[in-house]
Amino acid sequence: MQWILASDEKPPEWFLQAIKQYTPTSSGYFAAQLLWQRGIRDASQLTAFVNPKAYQPASPFEFGQEMQLAVERLQRAWKTGEKIAIWGDFDADGITSTAVLWDGLGQFFAQNTHLIYYIPNRLTESHGLNYQGIDNLAKQGCTLIVTCDTGSTNTEEITYAQQLGLDIIVTDHHTLPAERPPVTAIINPRYLPNDHQLFHLSGVAVAYKLVEALYQTLPNVPQQSLEDLLDLVAVGLIADLVQLSGDCRYLAQLGIERLQEDFKQPPSLRRRPGVGRLLELCQKSGDRPTDISFGLGPRINAVSRIQGDASFCVELLTSRDPRRVNQLAEVTELANSRRKSLQKEVVEQVKQKLNQMDLSTTSVIVLSDSQWAVGVLGLVAGQVAQETGKPTILLSTEGTGDWRLGTREDETSPQPLVPSPSILARGSARSINSVDLYQLVKNQAHLLHRFGGHPYAAGLSLPVENIPLFTEAINQQLRQTLGGVTLTSTIQADLVVTVADLGKELFLELKLLEPCGMGNPVPKLLIQNCWFENAWHRNQQDWQGKKVQYIKTEFDIRDNSTKNPFPGVWWGHHKDELPSGQCDCIAELDYNTFKKRYEIRLITVRPSEQFTQVTQPSIPILDWRNIPTLPLTPSPPHPLLLKECPTSWDDLRAWLRRSLHNQQPLAIAWSKPERQPPEQIWLTLVGIAKYLSRTNQIVTRVQLLQKLGISNSSLLLGFKALKYIGFTVQRQDLYLQISQDANAESTLAEVAIDQFLAAVREEQFQRQYFADVPLSTILAIAVQPTFNQGNF
Repeated sequence: MQWILASDEKPPEWFLQAIKQYTPTSSGYFAAQLLWQRGIRDASQLTAFVNPKAYQPASPFEFGQEMQLAVERLQRAWKTGEKIAIWGDFDADGITSTAVLWDGLGQFFAQNTHLIYYIPNRLTESHGLNYQGIDNLAKQGCTLIVTCDTGSTNTEEITYAQQLGLDIIVTDHHTLPAERPPVTAIINPRYLPNDHQLFHLSGVAVAYKLVEALYQTLPNVPQQSLEDLLDLVAVGLIADLVQLSGDCRYLAQLGIERLQEDFKQPPSLRRRPGVGRLLELCQKSGDRPTDISFGLGPRINAVSRIQGDASFCVELLTSRDPRRVNQLAEVTELANSRRKSLQKEVVEQVKQKLNQMDLSTTSVIVLSDSQWAVGVLGLVAGQVAQETGKPTILLSTEGTGDWRLGTREDETSPQPLVPSPSILARGSARSINSVDLYQLVKNQAHLLHRFGGHPYAAGLSLPVENIPLFTEAINQQLRQTLGGVTLTSTIQADLVVTVADLGKELFLELKLLEPCGMGNPVPKLLIQNCWFENAWHRNQQDWQGKKVQYIKTEFDIRDNSTKNPFPGVWWGHHKDELPSGQCDCIAELDYNTFKKRYEIRLITVRPSEQFTQVTQPSIPILDWRNIPTLPLTPSPPHPLLLKECPTSWDDLRAWLRRSLHNQQPLAIAWSKPERQPPEQIWLTLVGIAKYLSRTNQIVTRVQLLQKLGISNSSLLLGFKALKYIGFTVQRQDLYLQISQDANAESTLAEVAIDQFLAAVREEQFQRQYFADVPLSTILAIAVQPTFNQGNF
């Protein structure tokens, strides 16, 4: 594993003083350094980041006409007494989304009579709308379905529901289809500009915004406060790993406050006794984001992974019956215990298979087994990818028949590719560093049944007989792409600390950054020249006292900064895996509610002599993305500015080579791309062609690229499409001349236009990825040994 140390750029004195206001018991230096690293660099930003009361949230009607249409349809259903169904999803975001709508819409519609909910079974239905579920809801007399955390790409199922007389309101946050689905309304933040404060909302936050709009429209109807939903919103937001910025951070901050306030109440007085009982079972108090990410979230997710049907989780989160929710919480806890054991079993079986492989000649790990439970394959694949530094795809060949991939492990619509055979392998893939897993899998589409994904993760199914071909092809493709570069997983340390620094003061200082999540990760601390004592490991126990096949090691950590040891824990590892001599480690600082002590959570460790690998690249890389005014660099060498957001790693590698050759720092200074609908870009191109043809003016390629905001390869496809609708593009020196004639090939025009639109969509997808790719990933490329030899 490659270790990278974040930039140690010192924040200015005024910033340190501003931080000091929030950290009265300590210097505030560590928090200041972290916030400065993460782009919080002015007083107003800092205030809004730390204090939710200083943040101005967006109105739910920022969603425009779609929100108006949704509210109008719900008002009509309320007035006429229609029966509504909430269609949710089985992961933590989907369950909490359903719970928010159940409680929120339940203020307007009688629960169980005029309002019901439906959660698909993970093991038999997977994500999204399906025909059987729609049939069942129609038979129950429903006339309106409100989806949450799903539905944007289910065009065929939506059309089918309409044929049965059901209207659909979609609330979702996943990738949009090429055309607006035929729904009454679709509330999806991806229609908003990607710098909008609502853009990163998860499914539960979108559902909350719909309820908020209804509360504002019919303020005299609800009997319960809208804010009572915020604890559920926080659970879904943090469990779904969305970027906690804008309204996401604001809602998570308020929600954690509500969660903590409720947990402090006696069980009989809690608004959400089920959440309280679940926190007790996982020995958490609800005041930390990690109580959700390591406590509540995995337990809610475990139910569908193990049992398939997770619908009772909505009752667990919303019921006020203490006896009933205690029963449900215990079932949930047992499911999580079973998930841990099952995950450990699959990890051990995967490691046995890995021992029989030559990993030095393997670029992508692809393994399959008929005994593996599909529900835990994504978790195991992520663990294997992290440990081996190689993209990992794990497949289960258990079962027969069709299996429908939905849109969860994917940030794009599911891709039906080949007819369903009698036996399908299905599973999950996880990536590392700079490997775009979605593109890698997509390029083998001809071998797959279905797939969907994003650069970090994918879900897929394929005929069992295609597994050997798929394995060989995807390995060959990645080897060619890398051109001899050896991949390794990376981890970035944010701060260098000593054992003497660990404790309450540092914990409270780092707590200033919470809630942490995507875009604002939990601070990782590098402790050098340390050693471990009193290490011991044991199997975990479930709430009934039974052992679970899941290991954790406890220890004391020491260094020369103090005579006092500090406690720590290493989850999933045996004590024998700790080095015996001096070492360096990367850890997170935590507070153990159950033991009432501060401790470190060990992430990775290695002997001290290897510390020389923890370096910045020889040429610094400056992250100036999304900074309104670029910093001044008075002394040479001035940085090489990369202002255009790349669309591939090859583009970025070219700039890294140039930076190295010129001995200049590379400043990545692109802003988040503005994403126009591809259809609008096509109309703009046609409009330009008509204007130039009519006026006989000329244009440069660069002018066209800047006007359209696309790459040269997409523009060439645009020229091809123009040809088929009757335009001729001719080159004159450095200029282009476009003329129009009557010889259009209409039969080919539609195909050419579709190719152009698909290329633009793919390009926008890639740009969105590079807009937010972590600096640690870019640094991982720069420190590759073969990069410096010019072999990249």
